[in-house]
Amino acid sequence: MEIRNREILVDELTAVMRGYEAANNTHDIERVLPYIDSDATYWFSDGSHEGRVQVRAAIEATFFAIRDERYVVDELTWVLVQEEAAVCRYRFSWTGIIDGQQHSGRGRGTNVVVRTHEGWQIVHEQLTADS
Repeated sequence: MEIRNREILVDELTAVMRGYEAANNTHDIERVLPYIDSDATYWFSDGSHEGRVQVRAAIEATFFAIRDERYVVDELTWVLVQEEAAVCRYRFSWTGIIDGQQHSGRGRGTNVVVRTHEGWQIVHEQLTADS
């Protein structure tokens, strides 16, 4: 792929990930769902979730468990960029209130995104918490 095309795609894909990050920070699942493919698989430290229904339930459980959560994606790197699919890796961190106490965490993430008729959507996300 021509470098210029790659740069344009990286800018577009980065905007998608920033939109996804912002949607998660609204704690409104309806704003998050457009970023997630109907057949997506999410692997979290606490389990795997297949399909939009299970992924939705897992994200909603997080929204419920962590009040006022602030989720941040850093060091976003696109390791594969093609016209119809891309893969990124990143560091993430979060802060929020659990059972009335301030908590925080961080880890690493990997997302696979594909171009669908609805735009770029996540088909796989893996988040691994740092120990």
